[in-house]
This record gives sequence, structure tokens and C-alpha cells, in this order.
Amino acid sequence: MITRLIETIGSPFSSYIESTGRLIRFFLAGIRQIAVLPFQGNKTLDQIGFIGAKSLFVILLTGLFTGMVLGLQGYYSLVDFGSEAALGAAVALSLIRELGPVLTAIMITARAGSAMTAEIGVMRMSEQIDALVTMQINPVRFIFSPRILAALISFPLLTAFFDVVGIFGGFLSGSLLMGINETVYMDKVIQSVKMIDIWGGFIKSFVFALVVATICCYRGYFAHMNNQGQTGAKGVSLATTSAVVQSCIWILIFDYAITYFLV
Repeated sequence: MITRLIETIGSPFSSYIESTGRLIRFFLAGIRQIAVLPFQGNKTLDQIGFIGAKSLFVILLTGLFTGMVLGLQGYYSLVDFGSEAALGAAVALSLIRELGPVLTAIMITARAGSAMTAEIGVMRMSEQIDALVTMQINPVRFIFSPRILAALISFPLLTAFFDVVGIFGGFLSGSLLMGINETVYMDKVIQSVKMIDIWGGFIKSFVFALVVATICCYRGYFAHMNNQGQTGAKGVSLATTSAVVQSCIWILIFDYAITYFLV
């Protein structure tokens, strides 16, 4: 009776620890394979196009409207204190330090991360990954390494685009719509942003790239080992949902942790 109770309570923890250990081994194997020659240049470029270039439009659109909303909300908050001239600084720092890296990572997760999980999950369910092993091709090197390298290149670039377009969106709302002097807005942006703010945003982008690429590829690679024992289309669907949810949660957790050490 007591033994059965302990097994019932301990089973979820044992499963979680086992899954975490498998994830860490998967991540380390993928990182190690990046440095193994010959370099997978064509596959990496394909993934940069998929993760980066094809996400550019949605990132620009999200950045523009985020900046415009910040411009409006910031203006009505600052005008009560007679500090509306500081709107440029408020918009720029909010975007570069926080919203740019986080929202960019979440949007890439929704568009490219979910697709990565589904694609790799289908490869697993249709036994294409087993076929790679049969042909003596390292599946982690073939599938995971190009994607993680492409994510490390794409995330910071897309975050930079998000920040620039967001600052322009704040300019549209603050200066052209609400009447703040254009020169004052841009001067406040230039004066307030320091190199440490920019580097902080890039550090977050690199970490988020590792988190999203690892979780999304891992969930697809082990789609046949979900907790509900589902295979086929249902297993791929569960893996995709789990990858998106877990990526977003870990993005927010790492965002808090990195911010704690940077401030």
C-alpha cells in the first residue's frame, strides 16, 4: 500500500527529471554538432530564410503597432506630470530593454517554432528519423544543429528591426498625432539609449533563440514520447501545442532572470 502510494506520487517527478535530462543531452549534442565539419551552410541558410526572412513582415507589423500603442499610452501618462517631452526616451527604452526581445521571440515561436515542431514531429511519426539512423546520418546534426544556428543569427536581427520600427511607431503617435516636437522626440531617444541597453537586448535575444530552437526541435524529435501516449497526427498536434506553450513560459522566466542580473 505504502509502496504503491510512493510510486504514484513519485512517478510524475521521475518522468519530469527523465525528460529534463533527455532535453539537456539533446541540447548539448546539437551544440556540439555545430562545430563538426563539414559545415552545413546550405541547410543553415535555408533555416535563416525560414526563421528570419519569412518572419520579417509579422515582426515589422508587430513592432510598428507596439510602438504606436506605447506612444499613445506614454503620452497620456506623461502629460499628467508635464513630462510628455520624455516620450521618446520612454518608448525607446521600453522597446530595447524589454518588449523588443520578448515579443519578437514569442512571435517567432508562434510562426516558425510551431512549424519546426510539426515538421520534425511528422518526420518522427513517418519514421524518416529512423531512416536517417539506418543510413548512418546523425539525425541531431541533420535536424537540430542548422536550426539552432539559424535561430542564433535570426533572433537578434529581427529584434533590432522590431526596436527600430517600434521607435518609429512611437514617433508617429507621439509627434505626428499628439504634437510632440519631432526634434525633441528623436533627441530624447538618442540621449537615453546606452550601449548597455542594446547589449542587454541582444543577450536576451541569444538566450531566447537557444530556448525556442531547443524546445521546439526537442518536442518534435520526441513527439512519439508524449505523456498521453498519442501517435500519428494527434501526437504531432500535442507536441506542437506543448512546444509553443513551454517556449513562451521559458521566455518569460529567462526574461525575468536576465533582467534581474542586468539592472
